[in-house]
Amino acid sequence: MNQQRCAWVGNDALYRRYHDTEWGMPVFDDQRLFEFLILEGAQAGLSWITILKKRQNYRAAFDNFDAARIAAYDTNKIESLLLNPGIVRNRLKVNSAICNARSCLEVQSEFGSFARFIWQFVGGQPKQNAWKSLTDVPASTPESDAMSRELKLRGFKFVGTTICYALMQATGMVNDHTTDCFRHEEVKFLCPTVPAY
Repeated sequence: MNQQRCAWVGNDALYRRYHDTEWGMPVFDDQRLFEFLILEGAQAGLSWITILKKRQNYRAAFDNFDAARIAAYDTNKIESLLLNPGIVRNRLKVNSAICNARSCLEVQSEFGSFARFIWQFVGGQPKQNAWKSLTDVPASTPESDAMSRELKLRGFKFVGTTICYALMQATGMVNDHTTDCFRHEEVKFLCPTVPAY
């Protein structure tokens, strides 16, 4: 029996697995949230499937998205990353990952965790939407606008409102599975709250 999925998924097996097991699942782990922040920024101007296919390469190249390690990258490391065919070799995006790692460490120091900071924009728990079709789903919202503004003020790069909304969708801050998708109800009934929010 074929299960109905969100219209953006298509037939790629990797994409389907990502949609069925990850997309829209609430993420409260700082390292995974930071990973999505960097990958969503890397995706700017590209398709998500392109980044998804490179994700394992990114994990290897960027020390499994350990913010403390990335924050310490020097010029030699940057140049080696720009020679790595397994990632998007864009100097601005590579530099932004290092900049974002440093800003992430500052946020962790101030808020106790990156999760507590990032989840504040939805009040600490997932926002349940009920979009009927892909055309109903917005590219940004007032919440992603606010997140983008705050991240930029704190020195983060590649964090425009559209990128922030994609981050919110991917990490379950919003449930944007369309109502005809089998995952919509499954994700809806998770309804967790960020720890120690």
